[in-house]
Amino acid sequence: MASSMTVPAPAAQPQPHPAQAQPAPAARPAPAPVADQRFRNLQLILFTAGAILMPLGLIAIFLGWYGVAHAKYQYDQLPYVVSGGLLGLALVFLGGFLYFGAWLARIGTEQRESARQLTDAMLLLVDVVGKQGGGHTVADDGDAADGAELVLAGNGSTVHRRDCPLINHRDDLRPLTGNDTDLGTCRVCRPDFG
Repeated sequence: MASSMTVPAPAAQPQPHPAQAQPAPAARPAPAPVADQRFRNLQLILFTAGAILMPLGLIAIFLGWYGVAHAKYQYDQLPYVVSGGLLGLALVFLGGFLYFGAWLARIGTEQRESARQLTDAMLLLVDVVGKQGGGHTVADDGDAADGAELVLAGNGSTVHRRDCPLINHRDDLRPLTGNDTDLGTCRVCRPDFG
């Protein structure tokens, strides 16, 4: 018994007008920088090479021992010692050094990531401290004589305003002279230094 079944056609969806604002696509995380990916690849290559060479060295040492143990004469044992023992020992050491290199590459990658996170956290703290400074900005009282004075703290290389919340408690402030070079500006008080 054959029955014919019809499938209803899907309803046409109304197309939004091109002038209407469409929601922005979800933000995707930025791809890893090429340098970080290169270090991860280096770590993987070193780890894999070490994982292959160390067991091969152990196998070569075992085969060398087996050959020496079953050779009756000393002149028959020498090729086994050279090819099995010394080559196997070299492969074990090379594999161990490659493992060590993979470990160092991993530590380097982790330190770069940690430094990046620390930098981001410090910049966030600078913004928070700048906002908590009572809404005080350079534009608020640019003509205040004491606050507008540019100073350096100790032997520092960052130019601050005298009323900067980062240095206002310090006693080792010195006025900025024209002889100072390679100076940066504070991100909290943002002095007008140029």
